[in-house]
Amino acid sequence: MEINRETLDKIAHLARLHFDDAEAGRMMADMTEIVTWVEQLREVNTEGVEPLTTMSQEVNIFRADVPAVTLSREEALARAPRHNETHFLVPKVID
Repeated sequence: MEINRETLDKIAHLARLHFDDAEAGRMMADMTEIVTWVEQLREVNTEGVEPLTTMSQEVNIFRADVPAVTLSREEALARAPRHNETHFLVPKVID
């Protein structure tokens, strides 16, 4: 499929890009190469091939999420530089 100036202008408008004539010529050539390559991929027999969700075969091993009390409120607040009886006190960062 050949990318023409009209198609390039539509794509550029959607992407909020602007190309002068020299850039447009290079972009049309590059995009035509990309589309041609994607069209070649359509010819590949993918029957029975599962879609990939990741490029790695590694599997994350997560620990079980078991609720447990690790620090009491008093213990956590005792380590805080500033606090009141129930909350951490932090400097205001948003007006």
